[in-house]
Amino acid sequence: MTELRSILDEAVREELISPEAGGRLLPFLTERGVAVIEGGVAEAQPAMEAEGQASWSDTETPRFVRGFHDVLITIGVVVALGGLWGLAALYAVLPAIIVLSEILVRRQRLALPAVSLTIALFCWTCLLMSHFFPPWTPTSQSFGAEATQFVAGFPIILGAYYACYRVPLSLALCIMSVLAFVLTLLLRLVQWASGNPAFFLDHPVVLALVALICALGLLGTALYFDLGDRLRRTTRSDIAFWLHLGAAPALLYSTVSLLSLGEGVRIFDVGNMSARTPVVVATVAALMLIGLIIDRRAFVTSGLLSLGVAIFGVVRKGNATVDTYIFTTLIVVGAIVLIIGTGWMPLRRLVLRALPPAIAKRLPPG
Repeated sequence: MTELRSILDEAVREELISPEAGGRLLPFLTERGVAVIEGGVAEAQPAMEAEGQASWSDTETPRFVRGFHDVLITIGVVVALGGLWGLAALYAVLPAIIVLSEILVRRQRLALPAVSLTIALFCWTCLLMSHFFPPWTPTSQSFGAEATQFVAGFPIILGAYYACYRVPLSLALCIMSVLAFVLTLLLRLVQWASGNPAFFLDHPVVLALVALICALGLLGTALYFDLGDRLRRTTRSDIAFWLHLGAAPALLYSTVSLLSLGEGVRIFDVGNMSARTPVVVATVAALMLIGLIIDRRAFVTSGLLSLGVAIFGVVRKGNATVDTYIFTTLIVVGAIVLIIGTGWMPLRRLVLRALPPAIAKRLPPG
């Protein structure tokens, strides 16, 4: 099925078919047993054989990487925009992003350059909004309107970009920014209702709880897109991929902050992770279990960095030298990645067997 998808993607790039037609053709041909054999000839196989082969296919192939041609163009995009960013004014970067998007995304339909241009637009929006609405000041003890105004521009700009070019990452970032906007509104509402400008400094539990609610909302949105395409054949799966990358760290840090407030650790203090290592390890383990259930390696991967920081903190408490606990952290995290990576499918089958059949049928097949 991977070769068949590549052929359809090539047809889309050559503008022989539309992206929507390519997305509909893939399940249509797969269900009828069309496969690709050596020599590039497509032939029909029995439905049972094709279904059996499809069950062993990788259901999380990142469709934003389609070949080294995309990589080469992306390098050019990054270098050119980086040079323009350094020489020209901020407002000159946006026309360059739009022109490149028209050529590379709308006409040539290149996936990886579309991702890089979306990230460039996000960074441009961040610099633009911070120029007019600084989201925080060093002396501020309250949650002001600047943070809400700073976030408000992201859904508008990223939503307009998605409406024009249909890049999954742009919609995912738009959804994340909407939830961030809702978070700022909730924080301001709670602060206003309390009548205390420093309410969240006095009640950090409320801040962590509100952040956890928004993180759960992001996870729920990702699952909405994910479960709507359980066979991972449409762009809904790509949107869910990016949403899961954002949901995992959001859940991790909000949960760890909420469970560690009684240990004398400041909320969202990433640098002092060693003080809450057991909570981090338990939370990452729970995220790994969720990733196994929903068949999302990306969900698991985004929490491994924090796990590495936690293990680093544990080893640092001993008498080992700096080199020793750095390399020990690398060995432990690397071993966990290898165990999970090589045993992903057997572990997932065990997890699916333990779930009720009604739930297992709505999840990606194992």
